[in-house]
Amino acid sequence: MVILDRLTNILGTYGVRAVGARHGAGAMVRGVSIHDPAAPAPEQGDVFLAVGVESIEESLRLGRRAEAIAVVTRGAAEDLPDAGHARAAELGLTLLHVDPSVSWSQAAGVVYGLVFEGGETESGRGPSDLPALADAVADSVGSPVTIEDPRFRVLAYSAQPPTTDRARLDTILRRRVSDDLRTHLDRTGVTAHLSASDEPLFVPGSADLGLTPRTTIAVRVGVEFLGSLWVAADRPLDEARRRLLVEGAHSVALHLLRTRVSADLERHVESDLVGRLLEGGIDPTEAVGRLGMAAESYRIIGIQAHTPAERHAALLMTFERVTTGFGWSRPGRSTLFGSTVYTALPCGADPTPAREWAEEIARGLPEHVVVHVGIGGPADPARLAASRREADESLALRATQGDDAPAVIYDESWHEVLVHRLRMASASGRRPQDGPVMGPVTDLARHDTKHGTRYVPTLRAWLHAQGDPTLAAESLGVHPNTIRYRLRRMAETTNLTLDNPRMRLALSIALAVHDDGDDSNGLLGPT
Repeated sequence: MVILDRLTNILGTYGVRAVGARHGAGAMVRGVSIHDPAAPAPEQGDVFLAVGVESIEESLRLGRRAEAIAVVTRGAAEDLPDAGHARAAELGLTLLHVDPSVSWSQAAGVVYGLVFEGGETESGRGPSDLPALADAVADSVGSPVTIEDPRFRVLAYSAQPPTTDRARLDTILRRRVSDDLRTHLDRTGVTAHLSASDEPLFVPGSADLGLTPRTTIAVRVGVEFLGSLWVAADRPLDEARRRLLVEGAHSVALHLLRTRVSADLERHVESDLVGRLLEGGIDPTEAVGRLGMAAESYRIIGIQAHTPAERHAALLMTFERVTTGFGWSRPGRSTLFGSTVYTALPCGADPTPAREWAEEIARGLPEHVVVHVGIGGPADPARLAASRREADESLALRATQGDDAPAVIYDESWHEVLVHRLRMASASGRRPQDGPVMGPVTDLARHDTKHGTRYVPTLRAWLHAQGDPTLAAESLGVHPNTIRYRLRRMAETTNLTLDNPRMRLALSIALAVHDDGDDSNGLLGPT
C-alpha cells in the first residue's frame, strides 16, 4: 500500500496532472484494478487504470463502479476539459491524467510498483511486509530471526517468543548492533565473511557480550551487499535448515531491491521539489502541499561533509542519512546542491531542535567524516530561500573554524556572520599589501614591515577598546602614553581620521581582512 499523495507526487514527475477531489493527507491506496472490456464489471481497487477507455466521463463512471478513489486516464491536455474536473470532484474521485508521451505500460508499472512494493517503514528501506517476511523465515528455520542492513542497523525482526539473548534484545531496542558487538564481529572475521561469501556462517556465543550462538548469512543481489540475516540457534543448522535460510536470504534480497527502486524514486521527487522551492522556482503553497510539509515555520540546515581521501562519498552518505526514514516518518525534506545537503526542518524561534537534529545526523556518520553545519533563521515556506542564504553564510563562517566546532546558527551568530560577510566583500579586490584598497591599514602594515613599528596591533587594540587608551595599553602591555604617542605618529604616516565613526567601522573591517593575510612579521598578534 502507499499514501495517495505520494503516488500523485511521483506520477507528477511523469507529466501526470491531478484534478478533481482532494482526499485527506492519509488516504491510502491498497489495491489497483485495470479496465477489462471483457469483464461484466470492473474489478475493485483504490486506483482504477482506465486503459483503452475513450472518454473521461466513461473512465470516471467505471472508476466509481470499481469503488476507486483515483482514476488514471491518458491523453493530451486538451482532452481534459473543465467539465472533467467538475465531474471528478462531483463523484469524489481524484483524476490522474497521463501525458501521451508516457505509455500505459510505464504508467501502470509505476502505479503497481509503488502500491505493492512501496510500503512505508521506519527505516524507509524495507517493504511494509518485511517483518512478516522475518516471521516467515523464523517459522521455516524454527528460530528467531533478525534482518539488518550493511551497517548492522535493524530493518525487521521476527515475533518469536522472547529469548535470554541480551545482545539480540539490545540490538532490537537500539535498532542497531552495539559498538562492542560490532568490534567483536570485525575481530572474529564475521564481517569479512558477510562481505565476501553467500554461505551461512555459525557464530559462537560470547558470555561477555551477552551473545548466544547464532548463524548468519549475507543478503545480496549480484555482487551488492544489502545486509544480513541472523538466526538464533545453539548449534550449526542442519542441511535442511541451511537450505531454508539460503532461500529466505534470497527472498529478503528481492524485497529490499524492489523497495529501493521505490525509495530512490521518491527521494528524487523530493529533492527536485525542495531544490525548486529554495530557488524560488515553484509556488511555495504547491510545493509545501506536495511535500507534505504541515508546519508554518522552518529552518534550512546546510550540511557539508568530507573525508581526507574521498571527494564525494561523505556527501552521499550524508544525503543517505538525512533521507533515512524516507517519506512520512521524517520531519524534514531534503535536497542535494553541489557540495551541500539542505534540509527544511520544522522549527520556530528556538533553534534547539535544528541543532539536535544536525548532531544526530553527524553521529550517524562514520567517525572519520568531518561535518560542517550551518543553520538559517526561521522562515515560512515563502521565505525559505532567505533561510537557505543564511545557512550558506553560516556554513562559510563555520568553514573558518576548527573541525570540532559546533554548528553555526545564524540568529545566534549573526554578528560574526556579518563581519565575515564584510570581510569577504572587502577582500574581493587586491590584498592590503598589494595596493591602496584597504587605505590606512595598508600604509600602517608597510610601515611596520619596513621600520619594525607596532602600528597595526596598536590600532586594532585601540578599536577593540572603543578608543580607551588605558584598556588598549593593558591589552598590549604598554603605558597609555605609548598608545597616544603611536596614534599621533600613525596620523602622520597615513590619513587616519579616528573621530569619524564610519572611518572606525571601515578600519575594523579592513583589520579583519588583514587578519587573513601574511603574519610572517608578527603584525597580527595582540602585542
